[in-house]
Amino acid sequence: MTGWRLLLTRPAEECEALAASLAEQRIHSSSLPLLAIEPLKETPEQRGIILELDRYCAVVVVSKPAARLGLDLIDRYWPQPPVGQHWFSVGAATGALLEDYGLPVYWPAVGDDSEALLALPELTEALAVPEPRVLIMRGEGGREFLAERLRGQGVAVDYLELYRRCLPEYPKGTLARRVEAEGLNGLVVSSGQGLENLQRMAGDTWPDLARLTLFVPSPRVAEQAALAGAKNVVDCRGASATALLAALRQYPAPAL
Repeated sequence: MTGWRLLLTRPAEECEALAASLAEQRIHSSSLPLLAIEPLKETPEQRGIILELDRYCAVVVVSKPAARLGLDLIDRYWPQPPVGQHWFSVGAATGALLEDYGLPVYWPAVGDDSEALLALPELTEALAVPEPRVLIMRGEGGREFLAERLRGQGVAVDYLELYRRCLPEYPKGTLARRVEAEGLNGLVVSSGQGLENLQRMAGDTWPDLARLTLFVPSPRVAEQAALAGAKNVVDCRGASATALLAALRQYPAPAL
């Protein structure tokens, strides 16, 4: 496992945490954040949604930035969160932030995606009320799959969009130079947008980088990567450090 030399592409704070987990296992990593989180300015619509938080039988938080920014809003407008409300997160790291805040939160034991979340019996139980309504806290322009599935079950769904993701600016050729200079043999992305930004950064060098092992968080992103021409895609079935480490143990590093 220690033969891996990985490029991490998550937002800077998440890269730092993941790099520390990898270092504990003596795995070399190099951080080049390809997603930056930009909080959205509070709008009257946002304020209206958070002031009526108690009308939702369940709240789904899809990411750590959504959790942090959403909790900031709750602190601003609620002396304490509504009682009896069910909270859900797509992954354990996001769930931990909500749990530390004191919220009753559930997340899938396996799989950091909407499909795994929809299979939770606790979500089914939370929706078993007259005229169920769900709030999804997320970034701007996220996936529609979860909302579509819930609406198909007769659930009213609202979004509270709290941030946008953007590609940080780097000098041309930064990605290819980093990979070559540090002898990296694996790339790690945590979302479909992260993969798109990786391709944008790579530019003309993408066919060469696409030969490196690419670690992705879900079957959906794995399919996206294969369609983009990635030659060796590993689905970690989750975006956590634990999921990545499990994949690294299963797949040996390529020989030098």
